Amino acid sequence: MNGPGSAATDSRDAHDALLSDYRSRWPAEAATVDRFSALLSDAEDPFRRERLAGHFTASAWLVDATGTRVLLTHHRKLDRWLQLGGHADGVRDFARVALTEAEEESGLADLSVEPDIFDLDAHDIPEHKGVPAHVHYDVRFVVRAGGSEAFVVSDESHALAWREIDALVDDADADPSLRRMASKWLDARLRGRDER
Repeated sequence: MNGPGSAATDSRDAHDALLSDYRSRWPAEAATVDRFSALLSDAEDPFRRERLAGHFTASAWLVDATGTRVLLTHHRKLDRWLQLGGHADGVRDFARVALTEAEEESGLADLSVEPDIFDLDAHDIPEHKGVPAHVHYDVRFVVRAGGSEAFVVSDESHALAWREIDALVDDADADPSLRRMASKWLDARLRGRDER
């Protein structure tokens, strides 16, 4: 019989496994992995947005069926083009949060999420409407569109747009983490072709 702390332990073990796998694939990002791992151990629940010293979010690298385009949002609060995503709000399954956010912010159905972490990014969020500046520890997953690409713009966005991934790599105006994810995506596709 499982004790009351077993669910939290199982969750921590699952997160540790995800981060360990990510570290093995991206060893140059070990310091970032260490920051995320340390946050998991924090006594104040890092899955709640009320933890203003920093908290977890999850995002979707939402690609079309061909894998050549990604759906981006012109974020209403941050006024920048970014990937879709949002707060964990107590949910400890990062992949589920990424998928839910992708569905809610795009209006797309027939989405599927890959189980491995695609990218990690800790970034500063400025003060907004009385909420102090804080850090988002964003855990990012590949989400694939399997059906219609006719998105619906939610009230969290000024606009949505499908962007060619290869064009993002060298786009000096793009967010640095978008350029990093575009490079990772293209590298993975090239490796996949080489392994055939």
